[in-house]
Amino acid sequence: MTTAVTDRYPTRGRAPAGPIPRTEPVVWTGPGTGPIPDAVVDSYDSSGFLAIERLISPAEVQALRQELARLCADEAVRRDERAVVEKDSAAVRSIFEVHKISEPIAALARDPRILGRVRQILGSEVYVHQSRVNLMPGFTGKGFYWHSDFETWHAEDGMPLMRAVSVSIALTDNFPYNGGLMLMPGSHRTFVPCPGETPDDNYRESLREQEIGVPSQQALTELATTHGIEQFTGPAGSALMFDSNCMHGSGSNITPFPRSNVFLVFNSVDNALTDPFGAPRPRPDFVAGRDFTPLG
Repeated sequence: MTTAVTDRYPTRGRAPAGPIPRTEPVVWTGPGTGPIPDAVVDSYDSSGFLAIERLISPAEVQALRQELARLCADEAVRRDERAVVEKDSAAVRSIFEVHKISEPIAALARDPRILGRVRQILGSEVYVHQSRVNLMPGFTGKGFYWHSDFETWHAEDGMPLMRAVSVSIALTDNFPYNGGLMLMPGSHRTFVPCPGETPDDNYRESLREQEIGVPSQQALTELATTHGIEQFTGPAGSALMFDSNCMHGSGSNITPFPRSNVFLVFNSVDNALTDPFGAPRPRPDFVAGRDFTPLG
């Protein structure tokens, strides 16, 4: 495979580099083209994310919780490379490519309530770039440092443009105090290059704790000062849609209340992956899917 796409967002250089303004749209369709009201689309265009309260029903939440418990108890799943465990324990942190090993989650990825909204934002058919379930247990759940997903997907997966949307469906209540996701509204319009060359097979460590591909403290301070920080909260069944370049992170969970979610990333079929822009070779397919078949 040969990269035939101009690199608009160079990153992972040896020396720090300044921020780069976004060059492509956030919303790729016009007014009245989908299930999201125009005013909410405008808000998403401005902030880079939107919350949907009770996207799925309590019965659906319960069924997905049971499926998550089944997956975590399955020794074959735990031994699979797609399962990520905490560095200092045997607790499951994430299970990747989960839509290929769980029919209920595969059905969720094809659900019109999700696909209709995603297609409206991206203006095209879409495929699953990445899927996973995330678990943050009470008392011991570890947070994840500030980052832009697109920086990693661009550098290590070869995603050319910011034409992808993440959908996080809460399977537990998200309180302000149990490690809920924090986002910087408006940060999606600025690409922050990250210094440091990508080690070979960097994904093995970064899925547990990301150290390469994180912005400098100065860059984060400037973004937070300019845009502020908001947090996603809401009852189980709620969902958060956010732009691939939105700066986000989460703190650790020292409360008794666990937090878990299903995380689905949809990329436009017109934004298919090419060679990595900042890594020696692509990450495995279970982390960055290369089946660009549109979801039906």
